Amino acid sequence: MAEPIALIDCNNFYVSCERVFDPRLAGVPVIVLSNNDGCAVARSDEAKALGIKMGAPAFQIRDVIRRHGVRVFSSNYTLYGDMSRRVVAVIQDFSPRYEVYSIDETFVDLSGFGDRMVAHAASMSAAVRQRTGIPTCVGIGPTKTLAKLANFAAKKNPLFDGVCDLMDETIRDYVLARIPIGEIWGVGPATEAKLIRQGVARASELRDLPLPLARKIGTVVLERLVAELQGIACLAIEEVEPQRKGMAVTRSAGTPMTSFDELAQAMTAHASRAAEKLRSHGLVAGTLTAFFHTNPHKPDRPQHSASRTTRLSPMSADTFDLVDTVLRCIAAAWKGERSANGYAYTKAGVILDDLVAARVAPQLLLPPDRPRDARLMDALDAVNDRFGRKTLILASEGFQRPWALRADHRSPRYTTRLSDLPVVRI
Repeated sequence: MAEPIALIDCNNFYVSCERVFDPRLAGVPVIVLSNNDGCAVARSDEAKALGIKMGAPAFQIRDVIRRHGVRVFSSNYTLYGDMSRRVVAVIQDFSPRYEVYSIDETFVDLSGFGDRMVAHAASMSAAVRQRTGIPTCVGIGPTKTLAKLANFAAKKNPLFDGVCDLMDETIRDYVLARIPIGEIWGVGPATEAKLIRQGVARASELRDLPLPLARKIGTVVLERLVAELQGIACLAIEEVEPQRKGMAVTRSAGTPMTSFDELAQAMTAHASRAAEKLRSHGLVAGTLTAFFHTNPHKPDRPQHSASRTTRLSPMSADTFDLVDTVLRCIAAAWKGERSANGYAYTKAGVILDDLVAARVAPQLLLPPDRPRDARLMDALDAVNDRFGRKTLILASEGFQRPWALRADHRSPRYTTRLSDLPVVRI
């Protein structure tokens, strides 16, 4: 018999993080907006009941927000990331094997608990709520895919009281017969359309699909998914995070960038952040791509997009190397006068590929004449870690930052900044 896998998922995670530090938000419709305060990326149950859809542009729901007193927050990723870390710290006390799948989802190995398994999962959920304030639901199944579906059922059906166990085949049949295939992990719109044409509309029907037909419809990926629905584990819990193959730092601009200098400042910031991320993972990059473009959703405005890809030789995670390369790339891709070329660029970013561990990176036969001391990057990271990000920056990043993301409704970073600690008045 397959060993049980649980998926513990934080309910409306971004909204729940905001409610932890402001109890007045309980029972109130709340939404959290994406970067640049663009679209709704998290909604409380009350907001969902008002008809606010996932991804709804903020400007389209202004009347609903005003009419129903919806509380609006900008994304506070620093807070959400730290709260996610705290949730995982609680989960660690309930199983030695787990996999952090996303900022709000964690797979947990529940093998060995026997008849106590469901009670143990409920205790885990209760402990997360007590120690972090974040509500969760738990789904249990013999495979990751079934654990995902069990979690979906635990959220949607109050009969399960927050914990759904699909190790029981009777309950599994009941649940799978009621879940549309579009809700299944790994079934995208194109695959969903193909399956519906075959008369497959429910999870139970997909489970009963012959494996050769599944492969014919959706390659080996769909075949593996069907096997998982049948209780055959194809995806193991990854206790060690696999090494990244690529990395990206991309941002929408708070104010459109109309000059080369503004774009250069933004790209310096993006390249600096990319270098920090590389070093934090002990990696170096072999290929760098810099891109920037105007707003494609405004076809009445002048349109321009550009990108340049170049090799990094030697492979590097050095901030100066990446910034120098990025600035050369955008200089080559820039079109027209540098002061103002008639275009308003609204998004730019840096993509890094060919990542390898720094300790095994290939070396040049003839290294540069004046190699930069690696201790300089250590010092840069140490200062920014101790005194806060952006304490030390490259001058080419500038100080005004008109292109920075808008976050007009961001809450304080309660758990990571002393200046943002809540104040208790007696």
